[in-house]
Amino acid sequence: MPTLTQAIDVRRAGERFETRIDWLESYHSFSFSRHYDPANTHFGLLLVSNHDVIAPETGFSTHPHRDMEIVTWVLDGELEHKDSEGNVGIIYPGLAQKMSAGTGILHSEINATKAGPVELVQMWVVPDTNKIRPGYQQLDINSELAKGGLVPLASGRGHESAIAIKQEGATLWVGRLAAGETVTVPDAPFNHVYVAKGEVSLSTGEGLAKGDAARVSLGGGLRATAGAAGAELLIWEMDGTIRFA
Repeated sequence: MPTLTQAIDVRRAGERFETRIDWLESYHSFSFSRHYDPANTHFGLLLVSNHDVIAPETGFSTHPHRDMEIVTWVLDGELEHKDSEGNVGIIYPGLAQKMSAGTGILHSEINATKAGPVELVQMWVVPDTNKIRPGYQQLDINSELAKGGLVPLASGRGHESAIAIKQEGATLWVGRLAAGETVTVPDAPFNHVYVAKGEVSLSTGEGLAKGDAARVSLGGGLRATAGAAGAELLIWEMDGTIRFA
């Protein structure tokens, strides 16, 4: 029987699709909207990973979603969320937020930071059950992050300190790493390792800067160490991959 080996596909920040308009800078790790590459549609269960910078008092006006688990993580500033289920919230750094689009939901996302832009990463994973009732959840995990290491931000596996998503095969981990701090990438079939801030070096020798990602297959034992300025790391641990019909 052949032995499975770890594979690491590094994607640099400058290789991402890019959308620039007067109020938005958006960098897409995968095919999104008018940007399409049939060889870059997803990784594991992760369909969208957009790194957005939104100008003050602007944002995404009301628009629809369906059958998707959407997780938003703010890096700097504040984002106001409103949706057709009556949910309203201000998302700030350290506040985990998810929206289950389910059978259909309308929502808006507006920069609530009067003095400057809001910077965030928004990620979509496919649910394991379609046509559920739309849902919303937010949870402040700053106290957990302050302990160091990786913290579950969003999970379909019942982590108490994480927001719950409708996908048993996925967990999103976040780490605010101090200079020189090392974490181990989960042992899973698929890991999407994204540097949201700072720099990290992998134990295999690759260096990752802000906006870089490593798509890791069979990630057991892989380590990531923060650079001199520290780092903020987002890791999607996934058991499977999207199967398109």
